[in-house]
Amino acid sequence: MATQVHAIQTGSVRVKTAQLRGRGRGMARQLAIFTDPQWSEWLPTYAFVIGHEEGIFVVDAGQGLHLLRHRQSIHPYLRWEVDFRLDPEEEIGPRLRNMGIAPRAVRQVLLTHLHVDHDGGLNQLAGVQTLATSHEIKAAGGWSGQLRGYLPHRWPGSFEPRPIPFESERFGPFTSSYRVTRAGDVVLVPTPGHTPGHASVLVEMGDADKTLVMLAGDASYTEQLMIDGLADGVSPVESVTIATLRKIRDLAVSRRLVYLPTHDPKSAERLGKLQPVFTEPHGGGSKKAESPDTVGRISAQSH
Repeated sequence: MATQVHAIQTGSVRVKTAQLRGRGRGMARQLAIFTDPQWSEWLPTYAFVIGHEEGIFVVDAGQGLHLLRHRQSIHPYLRWEVDFRLDPEEEIGPRLRNMGIAPRAVRQVLLTHLHVDHDGGLNQLAGVQTLATSHEIKAAGGWSGQLRGYLPHRWPGSFEPRPIPFESERFGPFTSSYRVTRAGDVVLVPTPGHTPGHASVLVEMGDADKTLVMLAGDASYTEQLMIDGLADGVSPVESVTIATLRKIRDLAVSRRLVYLPTHDPKSAERLGKLQPVFTEPHGGGSKKAESPDTVGRISAQSH
């Protein structure tokens, strides 16, 4: 069975433009989100399904209907700086069933991080083994997690994420990794920045071009922001995000890399075309996408 990757749109989100591309330095960059009057357009929230001979893997659980009540949260960011749009049939469970996949048939859920628009659909995947980084699990727990913008009280009662057992096995510029599949063609790598415990999933497609697909979560909000090496407004430490983005660019230079952030309006389209970051071998091309300030609506069809 050839490995397949599918993008599933689980609703939409809009945030302040200062969140997409950070403005200023240090704490001023994070506070700029609260003083910015300008909203982004509605952006997709993707989860991804990996069909592999070793089983079905889901990367992130997307949005959940409980997010529509986020204005009741005690956290100022969730009350005033983010907005969600979601229909019941857009949750991960119905989306999977429309693909002919029973949620219980999923082998593992791989979480890039535990922000609410990435773990919101976990109640649709109750009982499925879930992996996240130990740093992320610790940061998200309890009342302190809620104050950081996580919503652990909305996790399923049976939710016990397994810490990703990273090993000192290099994958390109990443000094540690974890093989999800025995074949080693689905791999998790640490990509800290947006959150300290953020991770991304790399999938070897097995095609003649040796294409590598990166399911990047919120490592950056768009491909162009990754190319430009610009941190978002959420990242606690800007230099950590910039270092991660540099590693991703280095990987794109050495490999035919298809880069798919969760909220990039063009991610589904690039996945359908297996369109790499750089159009010439070894990053020889100077591919330039839209301006970092331009974030349009999704135009490609998704499941």
